[in-house]
Amino acid sequence: MDENGVIKRNKARLVAKGYNQEEGIDYEETYAPISRLEAIRLLLAFTSCLEFKLFQMDIKFAFLNGLLNEEVYVAQPLGFEDINYPDHVYKLKRALYGIKQALRAWYERLRNFLLEKGFSCGNVDNTLFSKCKGKDILLVQVCVDDIIFGSTNDTMCQEFSKLVQGEFEMSLMGELTFFPGLQIKKIRDGIFLSQTKYALELLKKFYMQDCKSISTLMASALSIDKYESDIEVDSKKY
Repeated sequence: MDENGVIKRNKARLVAKGYNQEEGIDYEETYAPISRLEAIRLLLAFTSCLEFKLFQMDIKFAFLNGLLNEEVYVAQPLGFEDINYPDHVYKLKRALYGIKQALRAWYERLRNFLLEKGFSCGNVDNTLFSKCKGKDILLVQVCVDDIIFGSTNDTMCQEFSKLVQGEFEMSLMGELTFFPGLQIKKIRDGIFLSQTKYALELLKKFYMQDCKSISTLMASALSIDKYESDIEVDSKKY
């Protein structure tokens, strides 16, 4: 959908039934490090002090790039069975959305690729990678299928972008202005962070964007009882 909520195009994705997988047979280790919001804030503070820009790129179909160590088979999707071999199944060479080890397989593929290209992995934060060339430094923060990167030398940024484009299908989204739940704006005195968009999306989700604002959520002396004549509320939302 576009910014007005109008459907621009339909998208389909083949997803495996990961809930049918059995530990020890279909998968072993599933853990993969995820960058924390504190790590992003630290990275922003560090780059602000050194006064260089951060850029963002998105890996298309990231999980499909993960290589599997286990043997995993999936049935043919309904409506797309092979007429000649309707009972055959697919053997996966790469991860598929839905399987439990998909995130780990993708992280390991990206991590090994960056290490082969001379990057160092952070000891505390395993989603942060760095590379030094003389007095310049290139920092790369991995956030699942999003990659945030920046350098004290613009040439290193351009080289990194070409490096990743040569290995994965990706789209360069330009200078970092938004991270899930966080808006980022570079100003003269540093970097300004806000969560306005996140808050507005929450209000819109629960149909409260036109509600009257108050200083407290509820009056302390309010008496509450059951209001049976009103429309029933979907309790799952809360």
